[in-house]
Amino acid sequence: MLKSEIEHIRSGIKTGRFANEAAVRQGIVLRLLQTLSWPTYDTQVVAPEYSVEGTRVDYALCHPPGKPVVFIEVKQIGQSGGGERQLFEYAFHKGVPMAILTDGQEWHFFLPAEQGDYGERRVYKLDIVEREIDETVTRLQRYLDYRAICSGEAINAARADYQNVARGRLIKKTFPDAWRRLVDDEDELLLELIADRVESLCGYKPDPDTVAEFLKKQADLNPVATCQPVSPPPARPGPSPQRPASTPQSHSLAQVGFALNGRFQPARNARDVLAKVFIELADRDPTFLERFATLPKHGRTRRYLGRTPNELYPERPDLARDFSQEIRPGWWLGINLSRAAISRIIEMACEVAGLRYGTDLKVNVGE
Repeated sequence: MLKSEIEHIRSGIKTGRFANEAAVRQGIVLRLLQTLSWPTYDTQVVAPEYSVEGTRVDYALCHPPGKPVVFIEVKQIGQSGGGERQLFEYAFHKGVPMAILTDGQEWHFFLPAEQGDYGERRVYKLDIVEREIDETVTRLQRYLDYRAICSGEAINAARADYQNVARGRLIKKTFPDAWRRLVDDEDELLLELIADRVESLCGYKPDPDTVAEFLKKQADLNPVATCQPVSPPPARPGPSPQRPASTPQSHSLAQVGFALNGRFQPARNARDVLAKVFIELADRDPTFLERFATLPKHGRTRRYLGRTPNELYPERPDLARDFSQEIRPGWWLGINLSRAAISRIIEMACEVAGLRYGTDLKVNVGE
């Protein structure tokens, strides 16, 4: 049951269904609480807008009724950052042992009474879109199941996880795998950092595909071992299984361009393919650009689609000037991307548009 609910929520997040904080509260948080056996109809147990020192926290989960044991603060998708301090103040005033900050997609579980800064008191960060579905189910049941909260098992589990000294060893072991994934996924920030340094040394800036090709050759010359997830004892679950690096789907187009439902459109290069796909999807659905722009995740450091070039490249006016393309009045697309990144963005666009990437929409971004 919980797995099915999470799958539906993940689909809604990917298609931009939860457009504001109220939608996240009702469509994600309450939905998951009910599935985790919380009596959401009982406002003495799941107390909305709980008053704390003249202000309010979105939800107080109580056991016994009226006595908060967990505070949940809800934000709009993509805006969960920076809410820890306020949430901790709420928890300290009432002596609440667990605090949760969520935007519906990312769930941050904190033990406010432990030592360290806000980040160090975070027990676990769960991204229900990026994590494996089984790991998401396990973590939500471990920390937030109604019966586990009432028995004290959930708080004890969170404290045990917080004190798990194996995390440091696991982080060190994961470094080689993290590097390999950055190279294989052609991470945008990594490509840009290297391109900028090359330009500072020789006066010429390589394009993202040239940087990606160089990194892959270096990785092939210096292979690193892949980190395998540790299998911990049942009482102390370890890290979640890592998602395999995504690769663009294959297609049979012989010419650079794309085919939508069998109708082919040629393009000059990969960037032209990206722009033409977005224009075509916007022609088919006037809401497409708005829905794509509101997706919680674009790139790690910037958005792919925005209202201004500066929105695409914060604090980089040079990139905003040279690598932004206006595809519709008031809509700008970032094009400082490798071919692999362009393929991934088009795949994201297919999810928003309700198309099957590689079937309804086939692309050839060149070699």
